[in-house]
Amino acid sequence: MMQSACAAQQAGEMTFTEHLEELRNRLFKSLAALLLGLAVSYCFIDSIVAFVTAPAGKLYYMRPAEAFFIYLKVGLVSGALLASPLIFYQLWAFIMPAFSMKQRLRLSGLAALSVLLFVGGLSFAYNFVLPLGWAFFTGFGAQNIQSMISMENYIDFILVVLLPFGVIFELPLLLTIGACCGLITSFALKKYRRYVIFISFLVAAILTPPDVVSQVMLALPLLLMYELSIIFIQHVLRR
Repeated sequence: MMQSACAAQQAGEMTFTEHLEELRNRLFKSLAALLLGLAVSYCFIDSIVAFVTAPAGKLYYMRPAEAFFIYLKVGLVSGALLASPLIFYQLWAFIMPAFSMKQRLRLSGLAALSVLLFVGGLSFAYNFVLPLGWAFFTGFGAQNIQSMISMENYIDFILVVLLPFGVIFELPLLLTIGACCGLITSFALKKYRRYVIFISFLVAAILTPPDVVSQVMLALPLLLMYELSIIFIQHVLRR
């Protein structure tokens, strides 16, 4: 046992105990990054809440402590998003020694692309899907009925709308990785296109609020990402 540990150290490899120590340090730094993100978010919490609630206009809170907990929730989510690059870097730094230099360069590009796609999905949902879905829901009711939407219900609504789009926009990256690993081909993706169309609308119905506008606005980008992935895999990767 001691001989194998010494041999690993001589070869420049880390022992199991050293891996655990490294993992502990990375987790501690990730937690510190999260706390830093929360601190920065709470310094600008009024501006963040104003930006998030801008599409809704005037909102209300129904319980004495509701506004406090809404500010707390918004601060937690925005702080986690702000700290996510640092947290991701700690994860990347932990697994990086297991790859060659060429693999590190490829994975670094994929990591950057993943962040861009996720942010792009959030931006698309905030600028296009959220206003349409909000107008659709608030457009119901007679003239003598006035909506009094609470901050809590609105924040829950936008989280349900925004986060699925951030995840869905990662589809091209996942399919590209699968093609590079030899798990899928453009022919297979074309073969199962009809099933993907059905699943896209099914997933949209589950993840979005129960209105046709939000479901279509999620399903169509998902299908577009799927078709772009087929084109990229077929003509660029030649698979």
